[in-house]
Amino acid sequence: MSEELEKLLAMAKTVKMTPAEQEKQRRSFAYGNARIENDQITWDEINRAADSIPKPDKDTR
Repeated sequence: MSEELEKLLAMAKTVKMTPAEQEKQRRSFAYGNARIENDQITWDEINRAADSIPKPDKDTR
């Protein structure tokens, strides 16, 4: 592995995502995976499904 790649990986390990960034990443992952199986899937469908999932209490995380 190149030294530059090792530095980038080390930097990536220190990144702290905000809850909003985590949610955006989660939805993007769901969209990408659903789209592989069904090219008719839309962002609206992903967002509706995600919005229907109850949010966990902060104390239970």
